[in-house]
Amino acid sequence: MSGKNVTEVALADAQAIARAARILEQGGLVAIPTETVYGLAARADSAEAVARIYAAKGRPSFNPLIVHVRGAQQAQMFARFPTYAQHLAQTQWPGPLTMVLPRRDGADLAEAVTAGLATVALRSPAHPVMRAVLEAVPFPLAAPSANRSGFISPTRAAHVTTSLDGRIDMVLDDGGACEAGIESTILAIREDNSWEELRAGPLDPQSLDLDFQRHVRASDGSSDGSPGTITAPGQLASHYAPGKPVRLNAREVAQDEFMIGFAGFAGDCNLSLAGDLDEAAAQLYHCLHLAAASPKPKISVAPIPAEGIGRAINDRLRRAAAPVT
Repeated sequence: MSGKNVTEVALADAQAIARAARILEQGGLVAIPTETVYGLAARADSAEAVARIYAAKGRPSFNPLIVHVRGAQQAQMFARFPTYAQHLAQTQWPGPLTMVLPRRDGADLAEAVTAGLATVALRSPAHPVMRAVLEAVPFPLAAPSANRSGFISPTRAAHVTTSLDGRIDMVLDDGGACEAGIESTILAIREDNSWEELRAGPLDPQSLDLDFQRHVRASDGSSDGSPGTITAPGQLASHYAPGKPVRLNAREVAQDEFMIGFAGFAGDCNLSLAGDLDEAAAQLYHCLHLAAASPKPKISVAPIPAEGIGRAINDRLRRAAAPVT
């Protein structure tokens, strides 16, 4: 299905969702809004469809994909769920939480989805458009962010077409911006119920039912892979790049810089004049897109408190500012 000269952009009504389901069934690529960012979806049980994701994004083959499912019942077809993972699925799904779990033997998933690992990343999204598409197809959806690999993630339909127009079949446009505006929290949950945060996101793992966590052992900092192994999306040192030098924790702005402000630092684009970190997360990628399109050759970013979702914002900004190696 992919490879058209122009990508169809359609308002995400019932007719467009049904058309998107047919495209996915035939192995095509559809960008779909979630509560975090737009995802580039393909059927996760087809090696050919998953290969199209990697080709459209220019994504490294060692970087695994998140598999989106309707809920825990479907997810258990693909992974083993330790007790803590069962608890999180019951209390946090649907929502912006991805769990990396032991892959079930015989799971009907394309090998490229897990990048050869013995684990699989699973999420049940809350956005009504993505949920409607998942209900319309009998298979799970592999869906990384709908942008060229390493560049700024999309929170609006226009962000998707900026980098993927002509490379994918369809964009479902819900007419607005993704609510959270930052990718899901990723937790690795092991068979012994120990856990590790692999990517900061909207959910703070320390707040996920502390009473229950007293009964499980927190991670000692080890990982399922060997040192340097990429076990989940968003772990590359350089990521979310706007294509310009980025200076962080800036308290003043140079003439050649596009300033991304926060609270009292006004800037050319402000994440939140009120100093609201949730609003800042929702605005982050939009401001980075504006900065990338600006004629100014450099970007500066005001200080962001490293608390709550501010941890995730600072994580994305550090990766945006990292030199490409």
